[in-house]
Amino acid sequence: MNSGKNLRLWLVLAIAVAVAGALGWMRFAGPQAVPLAVQGNLAGASLGGPFTLINQDGQTVRDRDFAGRWRLVYFGYAFCPDVCPTDLALIGRGLQAFEAKDAALGARVAPIFITIDPLRDTPATLKPFVAAFHPRLVGLTGTTAQIDAVTKAYGVYAKRMDTGDPENYLMDHSAMVYLFDPAGKPVAFLPHQGLSAQAITALLAAHVR
Repeated sequence: MNSGKNLRLWLVLAIAVAVAGALGWMRFAGPQAVPLAVQGNLAGASLGGPFTLINQDGQTVRDRDFAGRWRLVYFGYAFCPDVCPTDLALIGRGLQAFEAKDAALGARVAPIFITIDPLRDTPATLKPFVAAFHPRLVGLTGTTAQIDAVTKAYGVYAKRMDTGDPENYLMDHSAMVYLFDPAGKPVAFLPHQGLSAQAITALLAAHVR
């Protein structure tokens, strides 16, 4: 009689231990099997918003045209002598490395260049400029009012610096790479200082799913 009770007790304990072990494995092994995106340094920020601009082909482009895709956004200008082309080259190489690892995920990333110098950066100017850095890089321009609105919404600093030649002025501006999620919410940014192609690839690998 007692031996029967003891046997049932041992069976109950064995089942409980097995279930607990399975739940524990699911808890700790699950996230390793399916990696989760880490929280970015812009999580919860209010940057971004709707815009209507013109791309390098002269077509109207709205923010909602990128819905469902991750957006890798950079603000600069085509006449920039050093920082902008350097950063865009790194963005292009970093994105291409990410695409090489996973073409399907890479296709979900929309690289976007928005000018801070709409007076000179016409669609005709932007077309060969953006093509030099990545075949899918979208170049956006617009009226001065439109660009002022979008730079304000995205927290971008930009100021014209006169050089004495009205045709060859410079633009002082903040330089960073933004990543927005498929819903248009800010996720993370990388500053110009220390920017590399590897950092771009790592940023995308950490968040794009």
